[in-house]
Amino acid sequence: MKPRHGSIVIGTLALVAATYAASAQTPPAASTGALSRIQATGRIRFGYRIDARPFSYRDAFGSAVGYSITLCDRIADAIRSELRLGQLAIDWVPVSAVDRFQAVREGAVDILCGADTVSLARRSEVAFSIPVFPGGIGVLLRTDAPVRLRDVLSGKEQTFHPTWRASASQVLQTRAFAVVAGTIAETWLEQRIDDLHLITKATQVASYQDGVQAVLDRHIDALFGERAILLEVSRRHPGADNVVVLNRLFTYGPVALTLPPNDERLRLLVDRTLAGFYADGKIANLYTTWFGEPDAAALAFFKWSTVPD
Repeated sequence: MKPRHGSIVIGTLALVAATYAASAQTPPAASTGALSRIQATGRIRFGYRIDARPFSYRDAFGSAVGYSITLCDRIADAIRSELRLGQLAIDWVPVSAVDRFQAVREGAVDILCGADTVSLARRSEVAFSIPVFPGGIGVLLRTDAPVRLRDVLSGKEQTFHPTWRASASQVLQTRAFAVVAGTIAETWLEQRIDDLHLITKATQVASYQDGVQAVLDRHIDALFGERAILLEVSRRHPGADNVVVLNRLFTYGPVALTLPPNDERLRLLVDRTLAGFYADGKIANLYTTWFGEPDAAALAFFKWSTVPD
């Protein structure tokens, strides 16, 4: 089975992963030392978004489930062993796309188990683990969207010459676009609108589900966001037959777990746990569960993301 997040360029993702894994993460904010508090209380607080399936969501029984949730469960086991705790209680704390980083900075959660793309701006506020997924921004639109709009968003006949830019701008000029508030796609789309001098604004929606519904209701023409989430939410939406996620990634960006700033002890433990999980090959089974069988590009991504002990 092909991975549902689409084709990925091995060299690009390998370079992104290697560059990120080698970079320092030293945000300026102060840290209280999460492991010391966890050892004292016997509890760990994982933050998660309830609407970011397949990375994290709340199932019908009220439990936290998803790809990133499973990774955090592994980390909890490692922390329990490292601190020699007989038991470790896990509190799953729901957070929104807007307030999730604040929850980490203020210590409301110890680790954010979601679908967060690493960026330099975000690293000024919080820290990140080594990458856990090769992410990127995709787009969803109606199946009956104008052919020219679909072609432009698909990148067909894209020459990067001024004539193409002018033609693309004309097609996009009167269109309405949306993003989930607080996501990396919001900043990216605003910049693209500015670059192309479009007379439009990026509409913010509260969730991916709301965005898909807005597309179906013709309030917006296209929804931009993490492609893996777009694929999952569109597949499960009642109007699935009337929307399509284009086979294109506009950006390549590593998705990682979010950690408190300047808590190197916690970050080292998290990274060591993830690297061990990648090195023993178990990541392939987890990936298959949520995204389909990994292709060579995805496997290369995890290989390059593995930091030696």
